[in-house]
Amino acid sequence: QVQLVESGGGLVQAGGSLRLSCAASGRTFSSYHMGWFRQAPGKEREFAAAISRSGDSTYYADSVKGRFTISRDNAKNTVYLQMNSLKPEDTAVYYCAADLTYGSSWRVRGSWGQGTQVTVSS
Repeated sequence: QVQLVESGGGLVQAGGSLRLSCAASGRTFSSYHMGWFRQAPGKEREFAAAISRSGDSTYYADSVKGRFTISRDNAKNTVYLQMNSLKPEDTAVYYCAADLTYGSSWRVRGSWGQGTQVTVSS
């Protein structure tokens, strides 16, 4: 399994932007669908975005569609989450995940990162 390390979180005002990065170890990164999940205080972890192995297909939760963009660079073993027009309700710990699959919902079969805090002030 790959090991994942997120970075790029922080404090930003509403309407601002942040870019999260997730660096993966191992030689199998390009074999996995990758994704981002988030968990707000007192709430369950929820799906935010996913990207196919090649990067040709992307998927978003309705709550972030049109504001967040997921991308990947297989040469650098890195997946990104560009977050624009941030809202206070986007405040959460953001987790990178490897080897996603979709049945009735997105499920993670592989590794999770340790998470990075994103705080959006009003």
